[in-house]
Amino acid sequence: MTQTPEREHDRRMLEALVCPQTHGPLTWDAERHELVSKSAGLAYPIRGGIPIMLIDEARRLD
Repeated sequence: MTQTPEREHDRRMLEALVCPQTHGPLTWDAERHELVSKSAGLAYPIRGGIPIMLIDEARRLD
């Protein structure tokens, strides 16, 4: 599958983001529209295509 320039840009942007608490990597949860930091036990929401990288806005993982 060939990626469009927009998809490639989105993928690169997401790869560049790190957890604001641990500075560790994030994984994309497409079902919940969140970026997950397993090391911090937090999931950061994406609203309107914008990652909300605030610890206070993150959901605690169970």
